[in-house]
Amino acid sequence: MQKNFYAHESSYIDEGCVIGRNTKIWHFSHIMSNCKIGERCNIGQNVVISPDVILGNNVKIQNNVSVYTGVICEDDVFLGPSMVFTNVINPRAFIERKKEYRKTILKKGCSIGANATIVCGCTIGEYALIGAGSVVTKNVKPFALMVGNPAKQIGWVSKNGHRLDFDEQNQAVCPETNEHYQLIENNVFLV
Repeated sequence: MQKNFYAHESSYIDEGCVIGRNTKIWHFSHIMSNCKIGERCNIGQNVVISPDVILGNNVKIQNNVSVYTGVICEDDVFLGPSMVFTNVINPRAFIERKKEYRKTILKKGCSIGANATIVCGCTIGEYALIGAGSVVTKNVKPFALMVGNPAKQIGWVSKNGHRLDFDEQNQAVCPETNEHYQLIENNVFLV
């Protein structure tokens, strides 16, 4: 059977993985057992994807990222260089806590900046943008712009990642796409 994805000769892919069409896996990366990776994903150099991780279609993972068991990335998620996930809230070397892994969900189209940390158990909303170096410790709303340690919301972004400036009627327009957004009770909706 011919594979329909590319894996560099220095990468390792364990048994039981399902890898979608046109996905690329680059140098020194390790895809561990039973992962499900969608179509058109790009997995950078020195990436580790732990057992049972699920990646949707068109997920982009930059170099030096470890995606731990319990992480689910929906379609079009971007993980910046050297960003970090956790999967246990109170790790100890002398206590095995594999049964305590917490789920972390990255919703469609969200982006995580370089060197950011996502503490386990959080959900990052659709199209949210997490700034480089931020530390996310709680759920993030769709379209939220988050920065700092701990990450705090400083505004809203469009699907294309542009800062949204809302007028008196709580309406905003993406400068790239001219898509319209509405702010209702501290939540943003694409109209």
